[in-house]
Amino acid sequence: MSSRKTPAVPERTHEKYDRLIALAKTMPAVSAAVAYPCDEASLAGAMEAAEAGLIVPILVGPKSTVEAVAAKFGIDLRGAEIVDVPHSQEAAMKAVEIVRTGRAEVLMKGSLHSDELLSAVAKKDTGLRTGRRISHVFIMDVPDHPQTLFITDAAVNIFPDLMAKRDIVQNAIDLFQGLGLGTPKVAILSAVETVTVSIPSTLEAAALCKMADRGQITGGILDGPLAFDNAISPEAAKIKGIKSDVAGRADILVVPDLEAGNMLAKNLSFLSHADAAGIVLGARVPIILTSRADSVRTRMASCAVAVAFAHSQRSNAPIRS
Repeated sequence: MSSRKTPAVPERTHEKYDRLIALAKTMPAVSAAVAYPCDEASLAGAMEAAEAGLIVPILVGPKSTVEAVAAKFGIDLRGAEIVDVPHSQEAAMKAVEIVRTGRAEVLMKGSLHSDELLSAVAKKDTGLRTGRRISHVFIMDVPDHPQTLFITDAAVNIFPDLMAKRDIVQNAIDLFQGLGLGTPKVAILSAVETVTVSIPSTLEAAALCKMADRGQITGGILDGPLAFDNAISPEAAKIKGIKSDVAGRADILVVPDLEAGNMLAKNLSFLSHADAAGIVLGARVPIILTSRADSVRTRMASCAVAVAFAHSQRSNAPIRS
């Protein structure tokens, strides 16, 4: 029998998320419609964000269930309005309605399925659609990596076409700038760094870069196609002879499709012990899309990002950190 022990995960700091949370705490709390917070994680996450002064929660779901969960797990509901609706589908629709009428500036997912909430968001006449494609951004705090990494889209668009990718890129740039982080370096990822007819994502990467040159994408510096190593490692980019403002220093990683993005984000989470806050953009308001597996810090960071971005949207000017 082997005597080897699994190495312990070293303690790490969370300075990137701490800065985001600290920034949001300097701003007034934002009203948030929380759709179906009917388990411990989603209800506690909303109330902890409220206690931290980030949000003023409007809890939308069956009142008896919400109160039972709070009683079972010792969650303090003081200061929270409860809008009583019988089931998750109606909770999603009601939470969206609360946002549409201006009572909330942020939408937050509870314990219902993401598709259920986003279906209510996407409805033509009663949802929160804009002219922009809805997309998801992971805001990742990766140990030993100097800056926060934005990864998109790893949760909403499965196989986006070129024009959908244009919106995905623009959404991520707008978020980066809205958080007061400056002009992002955007890497359009593929398997290789050369345009190759047999790999369609390289063609789309080249097209997106040219769209940025022509003003169809604004606010960021784009380069692609780039393989993942060339996007984040200056040494790898140097070895390959890639000379650009983005290679080796990317802030935003745009993946070819959802499968690639999901695997990348989860690899960073489980092998590199990264935290992965998540937010959906392209709707009328930012949408906090958390997972039941998210830590308290990750949930708080997701709320902080949404709050800071909501404030920046009020004046269409970036928040200065």
